[in-house]
Amino acid sequence: MSGAEGTAERRPAAGTTPPALDVERIRADFPVLHQEVYGKPLVYLDNAATTQKPRAVIDAVSRFYAHDNSNVHRGVHALSQRATEEYEGVRGKVREFLNAASERELIFVRGTTEAINLVAATFGRARIRAGDEILLTEMEHHSNIVPWQLLAEQVGATIKVVPITDTGELVMESFEQLLTDRTRLVAVAHLSNALGTINPVRRIIQAAHDAGVPVLLDGAQAAPHIRVDVRELDCDFYAFSGHKIYGPTGIGVLYGKEKWLEDMPPYQGGGEMIRQVSFTRSTYGDLPAKFEAGTPNIAGAVGLGAAIDYVRGIGLDAIAAHEHAVLEYALAAADAIPGMRVVGRAREKASILSFVLDGIHPHDIGTILDRQGLAVRAGHHCAMPVMEHYCLPATARASFAVYNTRAEVDALMAGIRKVQEVFGL
Repeated sequence: MSGAEGTAERRPAAGTTPPALDVERIRADFPVLHQEVYGKPLVYLDNAATTQKPRAVIDAVSRFYAHDNSNVHRGVHALSQRATEEYEGVRGKVREFLNAASERELIFVRGTTEAINLVAATFGRARIRAGDEILLTEMEHHSNIVPWQLLAEQVGATIKVVPITDTGELVMESFEQLLTDRTRLVAVAHLSNALGTINPVRRIIQAAHDAGVPVLLDGAQAAPHIRVDVRELDCDFYAFSGHKIYGPTGIGVLYGKEKWLEDMPPYQGGGEMIRQVSFTRSTYGDLPAKFEAGTPNIAGAVGLGAAIDYVRGIGLDAIAAHEHAVLEYALAAADAIPGMRVVGRAREKASILSFVLDGIHPHDIGTILDRQGLAVRAGHHCAMPVMEHYCLPATARASFAVYNTRAEVDALMAGIRKVQEVFGL
């Protein structure tokens, strides 16, 4: 991947400088950050798993339940009308956030996992047959592996895997070789949750489209950290989760080009997704209702809308620049600690510091750091193939967000030295 391409993915255009962030003011917006754990100030570095929520999101959800709570689309009374207006208004915010062409292209789901499963169960079953191939990469999250395995087993398709280098970058020559006339879909992480690698998705999409192959991007990690323009990328599907972008759990978005969504059969049956029902035949509603059966997570959508407002108020360029500076500081600090090895050194990288310590299991690292108020993740991060590539059972992972600081990186590194002291290293 060229440096220029990766830079275009996550940084503002040349000649522009994002404004410096008042991080202390931002931290004041997040109530959960201002507490002690085991008598130590909380240092929350598990943002790739889920981000904390600003007061604006908490208040939006609370206000909805206190003032507007009602089911959407189905009522003529005032509360239902208000709830529907607020719920559908969030779809408009998502359209602007992703620069989608139409709100019809945006489906509310529980999160990235459900979004990918939806595509596998509808687009996949309708278009992928025995002997066809699905192209994934070695760095995928389980949510972008298992749904395709289930589909492949059901229809007799084959999964092909693009390998990664030891620095955590895709071997693009292998991608181009694996992309054949049997490939029916490419599904790839925009940003790796285990390595922090920002993949060259423009190059991937262009090559796939030249071969007539649609592309799904798992944007769970990318959407909180870099600007996403689905029309500029020209991806066919894009999925992200609200809880990783400072919003509630249980809400996410699937973007799909309208031409695909129109042709795809419904994912689930029930109320709201229908036009007419009888015991002999049912007809289905227009987009996006066709894929939103049943009562949705209305309050979750309201919270997602507040989260998008919050992020856009700060500016994704400014967020990306701040997080990049924190990550670079952390990488330099890690290199200064003997026995600490960073896993994933891609040239284009964001937000993730995965590491191991010589002679110490990552679960022990996480446990000892926790007692110092440091919240990191330890495990395979739902990316077992990545661990297999590096011949590791697990890594410890610190992941950064807009509210993290260099002082917190210093606390992490002091904690790591404490871990080594406990083990006599």
